Amino acid sequence: MLDPVSRVRRFNRAVTSAVGALDTSFLGRGRPLGAARVLNAIGHGRSDVAEIREYLGLDSGLMSRLLRGLEDEGMIETIAHDGDARRRVAKLTRTGKREFAAYEALSNTQAEGLLAQHSQREALLAAMDLIASALTRERVALEEMDPQSEQARYCLGEYYAELGRRFSQGFDVSLSRDPDAKDMRRPRGSFIVAMSDTLPIGCVGLKGTDQGYAEIKRLWVAPAARGLRLGRRLMDTAESAARELGITLLRLDTNSALPEAAQLYRGTGWREIPRFNDDPYPDLFFEKRV
Repeated sequence: MLDPVSRVRRFNRAVTSAVGALDTSFLGRGRPLGAARVLNAIGHGRSDVAEIREYLGLDSGLMSRLLRGLEDEGMIETIAHDGDARRRVAKLTRTGKREFAAYEALSNTQAEGLLAQHSQREALLAAMDLIASALTRERVALEEMDPQSEQARYCLGEYYAELGRRFSQGFDVSLSRDPDAKDMRRPRGSFIVAMSDTLPIGCVGLKGTDQGYAEIKRLWVAPAARGLRLGRRLMDTAESAARELGITLLRLDTNSALPEAAQLYRGTGWREIPRFNDDPYPDLFFEKRV
């Protein structure tokens, strides 16, 4: 059996080399990876310097040096925050925007080239998703979104597809209750998406009703992010949203074909109750006061 630590270290060396982490001119643009990552973060909409530093995991001294270097190149400018003079905001100059676009094009080409070299493209992407989820677990953000947003619709599509695979009778969302998730918007409810960097990896809905309780619906976590306690985080966030909306009683239903879901509910204070709806798919029903 190969030594697990040696396998991890080989992976680390391979990634370091492949992404050009040690190059003095990352992607041939004349600056190392650190400066390029700061430029990338700003280009993707992060402007608060403290937020950028936390996102990239940099100490304040290194962050200051990287910002100064980019300012000297004319790529960025930093100014005081409008509402707090102690905070600084960074934004790209016109030259910086062109440089950001060049990096984006080169990075996309590099990624496409890597995928083109591998005969098992989907297996490679699944492995990358698994590793990225493990490495960024502390940075996953739970964001309230409209259930019709692009990120929410992606999660729901993956959720429905998985139910279709796991239920013996398949799954047709049009036969379930509230297929359009119209009651998962404030002030009746909420829809929460877990974002890992720019990609959605999980969701849960809080569905308002007129029957003295609300329902937890559509709990889904991407396969690559399972085992990281994200399902529990999503449930906790949905329960917090319920309390904010003045909801004190929650119900949910699930199917015996999803034993991990039932285990999560039983382990977090939900109690099993008799059937409370005529949905054709669930066979287990739970309730919790919050």
